Amino acid sequence: MNVTAIACYHCGLPAEENSPYHAVILGEDRVMCCPGCQAVAESIVENGLEDYYQFRTEPAAQGDVEFQDTLSKLAMYDDPSLQEDFVYDEGNNKQIQLTVEGITCAACGWLIEKQLAKVNGIAQVSVNVSERRAAVTWSPETIHLSGILKALKKIGYTALPFQPDQHEASYKSEQKQFLKKLGLAGIMTMQVMMLMTGLYFDLFGAIELETRQYFYWVALVLTTPVVFYSGSTFYLGAIKALSARTVNMDVPVTIAVFGTYIAGIKSILLETGDVYFESICMFIFLLLLSRYLEHRSRHRATQISANMMQYIPVTAHKLLADGQLEPCLAKHLQVGDKVLVKAGETIPVDGRIIEGASAIDESMLTGEFEPVHKGAGAAVFGGTVNQQSTLTVEVHQQLKYALVNQIIRLQATAMANKPKAAQLADSFSRYFVTAVLVISALTFAYWYGQGNDEAFWISIAVLVATCPCALGLATPSALTCAMARLNKQGILLKRADALEQLTTINTIALDKTGTLTEGKFSIVNTWFAEDMNADYLFVVACSLEARSEHPISHAFTSEQHLVVTDFDVAAGGGIQGNINGVHYQLGSASFTQVITNEVPIEANVYLTANNAVIAAFEVADGLKADTAATLDQLRNYQLVLLSGDTQRNVDKLAAKLPLNVARGGLTPEQKYQSVQALQTQGNKVMMLGDGINDAPVLASADVSVAVGNATDIARNAADVVLLSESLTSVPALLDIAGKTRRKIRQNILWALAYNLIILPFAVSGLLLPWMAVIGMSLSSIIVVSNSTRLLR
Repeated sequence: MNVTAIACYHCGLPAEENSPYHAVILGEDRVMCCPGCQAVAESIVENGLEDYYQFRTEPAAQGDVEFQDTLSKLAMYDDPSLQEDFVYDEGNNKQIQLTVEGITCAACGWLIEKQLAKVNGIAQVSVNVSERRAAVTWSPETIHLSGILKALKKIGYTALPFQPDQHEASYKSEQKQFLKKLGLAGIMTMQVMMLMTGLYFDLFGAIELETRQYFYWVALVLTTPVVFYSGSTFYLGAIKALSARTVNMDVPVTIAVFGTYIAGIKSILLETGDVYFESICMFIFLLLLSRYLEHRSRHRATQISANMMQYIPVTAHKLLADGQLEPCLAKHLQVGDKVLVKAGETIPVDGRIIEGASAIDESMLTGEFEPVHKGAGAAVFGGTVNQQSTLTVEVHQQLKYALVNQIIRLQATAMANKPKAAQLADSFSRYFVTAVLVISALTFAYWYGQGNDEAFWISIAVLVATCPCALGLATPSALTCAMARLNKQGILLKRADALEQLTTINTIALDKTGTLTEGKFSIVNTWFAEDMNADYLFVVACSLEARSEHPISHAFTSEQHLVVTDFDVAAGGGIQGNINGVHYQLGSASFTQVITNEVPIEANVYLTANNAVIAAFEVADGLKADTAATLDQLRNYQLVLLSGDTQRNVDKLAAKLPLNVARGGLTPEQKYQSVQALQTQGNKVMMLGDGINDAPVLASADVSVAVGNATDIARNAADVVLLSESLTSVPALLDIAGKTRRKIRQNILWALAYNLIILPFAVSGLLLPWMAVIGMSLSSIIVVSNSTRLLR
């Protein structure tokens, strides 16, 4: 580092030559040595205290050197090469997953979201309290990543880019801290309760005042580490909330603890009044216990998603141009590279098989343990296991964009759109805390005015008994467990509020090809114009279809291919292009404008040359094995089939299935209009699809589901992604959505009922502080335990 004689204007320490830290003080631009001095100086100026610099006699005291050093080190995260592993491109913006230490409850998530939303350049912030992670989207032209990390640091949270190993280490570190604090609180609680119980129930006989005071002093010594060490979690939470000009559940807890502690010291010094040191210790112990149980249950739920990372191997066998194998890190593989995957090995990244065939175990993605047989041209995914023979795979996605990583990213951002119940609970909790503080103050004023010596302890009992911890846990604990359960069954939620909307669905709209059917097409009948060469026309059709991504293209295979120019795709209609100077169209009757009566067979794909029909094909595929059974389980819903296939084929399919409505020959626009019409009639529609042509209708439905190996466009438009091609997970999705709603309602009802029932007892003075402690803690534990039942 190049250091000059320039000194930091704030603290006087040497500043770097070309220091990036500046502040305008007394009308001049001043150099600062670090972001810490810059922040303090700006705060002094903003609060109208600029005269401090004019009249001071010496530089300001040095800040926390370790803190300032930490802030300075954050700048290294702006290095593009370092960001390569964990920063994702989102159009013109960038996105990152951060592990955030210090998150204790829903109020922390709310605080982080509100504070970061004020930072210029940050487009979106989504905090997943359950996983202690935050998804942040920002404009790199306005703010650097280090600026985001500094903003979090300034409000009391340490954040680093999410990496599975570090995230797990962070969890274990927090767990150790919990256990230390919990262990200390538990041991001291037992000791203090033995002393105080003996005094309260006169088990020691008529003891002298000096002996009683001695016991009080011993209890004070034992209680002090519990208050200042074990209880520090709650005070930090309260300070963070108050610094952001809001209140959370930790505020009444902090007031109750310190109020009781200081009152106890006063009673000892004055040798008069009550001492409730055992209530303080028990209060902190039970609160920590409920939070520790919540901490463990959240980790247990999120492990199901996070543990998917363990399937991604660190290394791969890269196939070089000369046929040699080169071991390399999987994360260094680039698009177009070729890797060799031997039998029994894990496929390192997403790609496509270019040589070989094998059975692939995809259970870690789909939850289905039946191996999937795949050959040349088939897509494979990182983390799945090659079971039988050697494969050569061409890399199609870098490791950070692999499906497994996409799943984890989507799960982390799914909480961005919180359900109405969660928003209501968060908002109500803050108002409820304010109400608790007001009621406690009014209770004290009333009893004090009545001359009751217990006025202070009655108000403390109100604070403790009505602390809305259970209410704050009601929704997030249930949602976390539900999403973990869905992950285990191969169902990926992109929006947490989709669970809530699923409970209102009464109509299910379905695409046919690839959704109800296997999407494995074959040509069952053909017709060619008499004066045309049938073999040549078939090669023309195959040449056009070779450029198409529609599942129907797989039915057209030929070793010969002609050069196609001016190729174009009409989503949901067909394809067209020029071959040897002739303009061909291949697709549905509506797209090619063919009069079907002109063709002697019942076809669904037509080939035209210069607008004249020259060939027709009847292409069909079979139903998925579980389609009929799945739709039978969904009979309580209105089932509507919307297909681009001919009405004749749709009617054949409808005869085998319990469908209420079956419409064929629809364009993507007509599918969209059909869903709009259903919604206009008051129906809540869930749409299932998988193709490019399904994207508009998926986006318009109340809840959209992309099935199996859907196209990227369909997945982007969908709210839910089924990782399996099977439809059996649809009834499970709807069932879990219903169970989650019931759990949330049960949790909220219990939390509200408890507070409403306990409040009159606390206000009337019938509830002692230790009774309030037990009741409040049990209510939180019951809520968390009820939510974890969703994991079973």
